[in-house]
Amino acid sequence: MTDDVYDDLFAALCSELGHCLHDKAQKRVIAALPSGLDAAVKVVLESDGADFLNTPGSHKRAVRDCLKANLPA
Repeated sequence: MTDDVYDDLFAALCSELGHCLHDKAQKRVIAALPSGLDAAVKVVLESDGADFLNTPGSHKRAVRDCLKANLPA
């Protein structure tokens, strides 16, 4: 399992947006976070099987906003 400080972030992604990521994908998202929220959004979408380039901008923004709102302090 991933670091407990990110539990709320992944729970929100799953419950609010339907992106319920497995442990390996969660670790990739955590690793992408230092590169910025946009990098993490790309990892979330690709880990869940979405085509990043064809995902609507509104959904990318929703994922980004969810990540930003639930990042550990």
